[in-house]
Amino acid sequence: MCKTIYEALNRASSFLVENNREKEVARYLLQHVLGKSYSQLMMAMYEEISTGDFGTFWAYIEEHATGRPFQYIIQQETFYGRDFFVNEDVLIPRPETEELIEEVEKRTQSLFDANNTVKLADIGTGSGAIAISIKKEIPRLQVTATDISSAALAVAMKNAQILSADITFKQGDLLEPIQDQKWDIVLSNPPYIGHDEAKTLSDTVIDYEPHLALFAEEDGLQLYRKMAQQLPDMMNKASFIGFEIGYEQGLAVQEMLQVAFPNALVEVVQDMNKKDRFVFCTIVE
Repeated sequence: MCKTIYEALNRASSFLVENNREKEVARYLLQHVLGKSYSQLMMAMYEEISTGDFGTFWAYIEEHATGRPFQYIIQQETFYGRDFFVNEDVLIPRPETEELIEEVEKRTQSLFDANNTVKLADIGTGSGAIAISIKKEIPRLQVTATDISSAALAVAMKNAQILSADITFKQGDLLEPIQDQKWDIVLSNPPYIGHDEAKTLSDTVIDYEPHLALFAEEDGLQLYRKMAQQLPDMMNKASFIGFEIGYEQGLAVQEMLQVAFPNALVEVVQDMNKKDRFVFCTIVE
């Protein structure tokens, strides 16, 4: 039993390193158990930690050491400044996806009149992180979110309720639930990992996150191809599409959308490491 918060954190960090895990996770878990922000934790380092809090904290540490993501342990991940409920039915929201929200904000402002109704669809919503974040940042949008998984939709609906986001949810495969409507914005972060890439993933991903949301056929490109073929009949004249992609998929997805929309502007957006991250297709014809 450790007497102080500092001792507990130090012991847990060392234990995680010994088990080939990131030591920073110890701090995240301790903050969660104690209900403290980073600065509050730093100021409380030499305060005593209760037996109960240490017991809970250490149980979390041992569980994470086996490989289970800490976000599933505490059922929470922060995305775009908001805390989302997560469990094994959905992927854990990634920080890099926050760049998609920023791009959508910029493109919405430049393409659509501020007084017009704008309809946005998020395909394969998972936890709802994209749809909910965009709705909170741009309240005037009418947002619909879809997923093939009823369990994932339950998580997304719970997050929408917790975060007071007015969103319509529909269950179905890709665009099927919304194909009878016209859209101004269609976004998707679909499964894009090829099955032969499974061996490159960490055990925390491959053993715990839902494979339905990770893998796709055709080297991860199948779902982009399906959507590119169906979207031309679903987009309004002034509209845009945004896909999150794998690091080496930019050119392939760009070509799919350019064939589908010959007169559109199709761009590959890279991250700060100069790796492909998103493909945007802007339709103004």
